[in-house]
Amino acid sequence: MGNKSIMTDFLLMGFSDDYDMQLFYFFMFLFVYLTAVVGNFLIISAVVLNQHLHTPMYFFLVNLSFVDICYISTTVPKTIAVSVTNNKMIPYAGCVAQVFLVITFVGAEIFLLTIMAYDRYVAICHPLEYRLIMNWNACIQMAAIAWISTLIHAVLETSLTFRVNFCGFNMIGQFFCNMPQLQKIACTDSKGHNILIFLIGLSVNSFCFAFILTSYCYIFSSVLKIPSVQGRHKAFSTCIPHLTVFALFIITAVFSFLRPKSLSSSKVDLISGVLYTILPPVFNPIIYSLRNKDIQRSVLKISQKLKEFMG
Repeated sequence: MGNKSIMTDFLLMGFSDDYDMQLFYFFMFLFVYLTAVVGNFLIISAVVLNQHLHTPMYFFLVNLSFVDICYISTTVPKTIAVSVTNNKMIPYAGCVAQVFLVITFVGAEIFLLTIMAYDRYVAICHPLEYRLIMNWNACIQMAAIAWISTLIHAVLETSLTFRVNFCGFNMIGQFFCNMPQLQKIACTDSKGHNILIFLIGLSVNSFCFAFILTSYCYIFSSVLKIPSVQGRHKAFSTCIPHLTVFALFIITAVFSFLRPKSLSSSKVDLISGVLYTILPPVFNPIIYSLRNKDIQRSVLKISQKLKEFMG
């Protein structure tokens, strides 16, 4: 990374120094982590084991569930370990890896949500051409482009973040390593890096956000032209889970990064970190399973097979 820092370790902020509260946070985060991993794994299994779900929409849903498992696994296990051991130190290399992975999986999430919006646009606005446009080669290429783009984005932002020097205060005001908190404790001028990081993030996120909104403008316009109420309801029902997941992602991101400085404090920063790193991976599988009968039936079959196997 070209870093000349003499810093070898960083100190993460814990949720509490009280032993009883640490035990509470340990069990809470363990429960949340297992819920997210099991929920997303069930979504992946439900799609993989059911041939009727081998369609582009569910292909991208599997990618999203995989991203969510990786995303929450980047931050929460370390938090669980801190709650048990009270060791808040994270090595410099570990901090670099955590920043890189968080950026990668956040980027992958927004890129996949963008592709899923395009998938719904083609399915509703161009149903007769859906299989031609969303063929498997196109789906694999779009998924590959999403992953490659977000990896390049992550490399750029991580390298810019760690080009500055950290030579004094090593306390990160968050339960994981993230760019804004690292920029605060840098002991060299990082304004140029911060502006460049902001511009890169803004351009990528603005493009995805605008693309999703434009897709749904066309979708709603087409759905309203469907003559039957049942047809409109069926079309809307395929979009509601994606819209809900997208809204959850945007709301947590906006609160975390665009809230006014008057609402910023150490506790609020910790809460905001929980919102955008933990809530989406936990609630995404719940949202999709609640609104999707195909997923529900497939998950029920898996549960029944597990019961038969266990007893």
